[in-house]
Amino acid sequence: MQEQVSLPQPRSLSTGVAGGPKCPNIDFVLHSQPKVSRLERVRSQPHVLAIVLAGGEGKRLFPLTADRAKPAVPFGGTYRLIHFVLSNLVNAGFMQICVLTQYKSHSLDRHISQSWQLSGLTGQYITPVPAQQRLGKRWYTGSADAILQSLNLIYDENPDYVIVFGADHVYRMDPRQMLDDHIASGKSVTVAGIRVPRAEATAFGCIQAEEDGTITEFLEKPADPPGTPDDPDATFASMGNYIFNTDALIAALTADEDDEESAHDMGGDIIPYFVKRGEANVYDFSANVVPGSTKRDQGYWRDVGTIDAFYEAHMDLISVLPVFNLYNRSWPIHSTEDGNFPPAKFVQGGIAQSSMVASGCIISGGTVRNSVLSNNVIVEEGATVEGCVLMPGVRVGKGAVVRHSILDKNVVVTEGEFIGVDHERDSSRFTISAGGVVCVGKNERV
Repeated sequence: MQEQVSLPQPRSLSTGVAGGPKCPNIDFVLHSQPKVSRLERVRSQPHVLAIVLAGGEGKRLFPLTADRAKPAVPFGGTYRLIHFVLSNLVNAGFMQICVLTQYKSHSLDRHISQSWQLSGLTGQYITPVPAQQRLGKRWYTGSADAILQSLNLIYDENPDYVIVFGADHVYRMDPRQMLDDHIASGKSVTVAGIRVPRAEATAFGCIQAEEDGTITEFLEKPADPPGTPDDPDATFASMGNYIFNTDALIAALTADEDDEESAHDMGGDIIPYFVKRGEANVYDFSANVVPGSTKRDQGYWRDVGTIDAFYEAHMDLISVLPVFNLYNRSWPIHSTEDGNFPPAKFVQGGIAQSSMVASGCIISGGTVRNSVLSNNVIVEEGATVEGCVLMPGVRVGKGAVVRHSILDKNVVVTEGEFIGVDHERDSSRFTISAGGVVCVGKNERV
């Protein structure tokens, strides 16, 4: 018999308890509260350190990760995957952020150091932290071990709470709302959860919880995910975003270090540690309201861990009313990838339809449809690009045809070449995903 998940009810803003009374009149709240200075408000905020886990190999995204860490992969024309989590944290006012890196981290480390600089005079920083081998000459053995080996960061900052977020998801979120929910719950850890199709839930941690948000079971990547009470084809899954009480996190990591059977994984070992003790809370991501969001894109979240998911997330961007709206100026995704290029140029009858075209692109007599073009892409006369993701520096020669493909940085498609037209021919040259997306690796000349 299939297990079912009980979803928590959103906490009332006034009580922090599931099913509590409605929020009091806003006008009354605004006019009855004593005025406080900006400095006093800052002092009253809890001290929070954010740790971004950016050390994964991203094997399922090969060949896009052949030469870079997964969070450094370009996305959406002018972004990288890590821009989404960093933007969410910065927009929410969390300005002390450590990014833990490991595999093929040079591009990511350099990018963060050069492009995400905050004022050091006010104690604000975003800093990459490579594997330091503080506990012996070994790499991180898991996400929990990565934080264990980086406990000096926590000891130095001495925060009240530690935010631990992944670095490779596409979404908007106000983490401060999750922090408020965590504090109201009184638990040691809060896990962000979201509904996903049950057929896809084997890739996630799956959550069962009481109505008050207390997690009763956490199944890491189960073969048979549980359904939800109202929809047997959906599962409540972990987003890989956590908020911990600092002392509780340190105690859990220390205990996990001594467990010889542990895989030292945050989802597989640390969260179950708290669940067994009744100290884990779930935060329903659907309750998170981001300024400027629309009904269509509120609650959007994608794990772009595969070529197909990466491709589909790009296709989400280009409709008239996009499923994920990059044009939300109230909660911007900050980009540092424009490279001082001039505006995109369309000459000799070149056109782009239902597409996003970044700065520095030249469409010279070519046709682009339903595609996302990053900076400095050139599409020459008579060339056709349809349903594609072209990364920075791609060149598509005269008369070439590229369909349903991802071309990595600096790929050159020579005159008259065809990609994505004959899969039998393409399969001998390139990676083709289960969904039929052709993926051409960085710097290739075709």
